[in-house]
Amino acid sequence: MPELTPDALRAAVARIAPSRVPALTQHLFEATTNAQQTQSLAPLRAFIHSWAVFVAIERHPQRAARLRELERIVDAGEQDPTDAIAEICRIRESAEAEIGL
Repeated sequence: MPELTPDALRAAVARIAPSRVPALTQHLFEATTNAQQTQSLAPLRAFIHSWAVFVAIERHPQRAARLRELERIVDAGEQDPTDAIAEICRIRESAEAEIGL
C-alpha cells in the first residue's frame, strides 16, 4: 500500500489502473480548489480517503472484480440489492481497515 499522499496515490493508480489517472487528477484539482475556497482540509482528506480505498481494493484483482460484479447487480435493479449492498460495504470497510482509515 502506498503512502497516503497525492503523489504516492497517483503513482499507485498509474500502476494498477492507468485509465483512472485522469479522474484522480481531476478529483485532486477539485479538492485543492475546494480546500482553498473553504479554507478547510476536508476536501483533501476526502480525496485521500477515496483514492486510498480505491487502491486498496484494486490492488487485489479478485476483490476488485467482485466489487464490480456487486455494483452491476445493484445498478441493474433486477433483484433485491440488500445482500449486494451489504457485501459492498464489507469490501469497503475491509479496505479502509487495511489502510488505517
